[in-house]
Amino acid sequence: MELSWLNWLYEAVATVITWIHTGYSSFLPADSGLTWALTIITLTVAMRLLIFPLFLKQMRSSRKMQELAPRVQKLREKYKNDKQRMNQEVMRVYQEGGANPLGGCLPLVAQFPIFISMFTVLNAMAQGQTKFGMTTELVQSARNAHIFGAPIPATFWTTSADLVKLNADPVISKIVLVLFVAISSLTTFLTVRQSVQRSMLQMPNNPMVQQQKILMYISPLFAVFSLNFPLGLILYWVTTNVWTLGQQHWFYSRNPMPTYDDKGRLIEPEPKPSLLSKLRKPKAAAEAEQDAPPEPPQPKVVRNQPTRQARSKRTGTKKS
Repeated sequence: MELSWLNWLYEAVATVITWIHTGYSSFLPADSGLTWALTIITLTVAMRLLIFPLFLKQMRSSRKMQELAPRVQKLREKYKNDKQRMNQEVMRVYQEGGANPLGGCLPLVAQFPIFISMFTVLNAMAQGQTKFGMTTELVQSARNAHIFGAPIPATFWTTSADLVKLNADPVISKIVLVLFVAISSLTTFLTVRQSVQRSMLQMPNNPMVQQQKILMYISPLFAVFSLNFPLGLILYWVTTNVWTLGQQHWFYSRNPMPTYDDKGRLIEPEPKPSLLSKLRKPKAAAEAEQDAPPEPPQPKVVRNQPTRQARSKRTGTKKS
């Protein structure tokens, strides 16, 4: 389903795809699956970099909510029998602390039109439609490309006859599609699990913990619906999940959970060293050891052996 008010975004995505594909085609075969896989991955990374400031805003808002968690927990216990008053007091604390509970929705809201645009453009390619400024040569190149033997425009439900027309083996194509869907499901689970575990550490007595755990195990099932999507779109989703997983890990490692002393005062934890700093540390130590000036030679200790004195010069009494 196309949304007419997003036509400008469809054309923008199609234009960026054309630019990226043209760039890779300068040193790779235009119809190669590698060329089109790199095109989709590069486009995904570019889109995620575009909304990276929203991610930082989301994480900073989450950080403030972590710092306010003890106060919020006390309010929940104090007004546990008055839900309306509890919600009012919690929102007041968030407003005073500059935290936005809806800040976590910003990246999702921004990503949704991009996903719709990617789906619409890739679906048009899969059907051989030259829309949104795409040329016939570009669309045909995408239809001819195979990733591990599976055509980029193919879905799991594409008939065997249509797969044969795309010069693909039906069995291999379906195996590849199932593997990509499985990877998509796994990365979705790991991404949600990482976020839920952080939330549980942040507010262990949160009444929504059980619902979050259920969401953690249900979310991978949504990836099954991607069996209806073209392989190119599944690749986009897998790349997005891997990026989100790494992005969250980077931020959480640099911003560990805050701790509090006996009086409830915030103790700023030291950030964990990044992987890059861990790799640099041994190298820097080795370079420092090499650049260190050599130690001056220690003076040689000369031991003087006592000389044997004559019997007549020895002290002591003589034997009679």
